[in-house]
Amino acid sequence: MSDEPMLANLAARIQLRKASILLVEPNSQGMNVLSQVLMGFGATGFVKAENYEEARQAVRGDPLDLIVCEGALQPDEPDGYDFVSELRRSGLPNAMAPVIIVTSHTSRRNVARARDCGAHFVVMKPLSPTVLLERVLWMAQANRPFVTCATYAGPDRRFQNLGPPMGVTGRRSTDLTGEIGAAVDPNMSQDEIDNILQPQRRA
Repeated sequence: MSDEPMLANLAARIQLRKASILLVEPNSQGMNVLSQVLMGFGATGFVKAENYEEARQAVRGDPLDLIVCEGALQPDEPDGYDFVSELRRSGLPNAMAPVIIVTSHTSRRNVARARDCGAHFVVMKPLSPTVLLERVLWMAQANRPFVTCATYAGPDRRFQNLGPPMGVTGRRSTDLTGEIGAAVDPNMSQDEIDNILQPQRRA
């Protein structure tokens, strides 16, 4: 079954034609894939950066509506997670721009780094246009406030003070379970990533 009707329906609900989008991707083929996917949804205004320093300069420019950043940048330089963390605390007008991290390395450690650096979502590679557009739509609709404290700057991941729903266990890193995982750190699925990145109810 084709995703085209779903994509058309989603694309009709947001306006990317006038959006200014920063793409941070060191690989030319990856940059082409990102831009082609977003162009398919009507986007035309791209700012492109191939490395950390170019990304730092780009966010000092005109207002950005969306940042899509590869987690792994050039060797021997800060990566995409470092870039987002620095951006969130920069005080720049673009400090609160929506950010999606894209990566083919979706280990729990990398997903936690994306969450903790202040990214809105992680999308795993190879990119699914449907997943990417859904995340953009979620960000556009959520309108989450930003939180800045000693250990975190980024979109608020909490709901009202209602605690977890009935029959649902907590999701904090300090919540204990009886399970002991294997001594490996495999890539996570997109659903597992979303469970970590989506707002959680707080006790």
